[in-house]
Amino acid sequence: MTPTLIWILVALVAIGLYLSWTAGRLDRLHVRMDAARAALDAQLLRRASVTQELATSGVLDPAASIVLYEAAHAARQAEEEQREVAESELSQALRAVFEAPQQVEAVREAPGGEEAARELAEAVRRVPMARRFHNDAVGAARRLREHRKVRWFRLAGHAPFPLAFEMDDEPPAALVERVS
Repeated sequence: MTPTLIWILVALVAIGLYLSWTAGRLDRLHVRMDAARAALDAQLLRRASVTQELATSGVLDPAASIVLYEAAHAARQAEEEQREVAESELSQALRAVFEAPQQVEAVREAPGGEEAARELAEAVRRVPMARRFHNDAVGAARRLREHRKVRWFRLAGHAPFPLAFEMDDEPPAALVERVS
């Protein structure tokens, strides 16, 4: 073998190792993104479930119960393409019902209301954090997938392009402050 051929083989092996490392990194980012999405889905489901429990507990007035129950039910039943809108509407319904500190106090004073208010406050606090983790993982995967080497060598395979989960997740201030 000539020295030139050896150097070419060494260069090809080095490039192959680098591409393999990059593909492994991209795969780990996709796994992290999938885990973050599962955690986000769990937190969204928990928030909707706790909201439905509170709405059917008899602690709230009938109008607030209906608004919360319908928004939570819609969020739980939404198809994937409508999920962001349904979850945003649940956030808006929670803010509308719990915008006044008096409503939170009325819930807390009812039998079992202290526990229900605390559980709901925890659920609404965790959603923005889970969404942030998911969107950070999506951003990291997107940045790597935008590199030319990933596109040219098709290192992402057939994995769908990662999409961030954009929704209104602002918690009701009166609920979070009063229960903290």
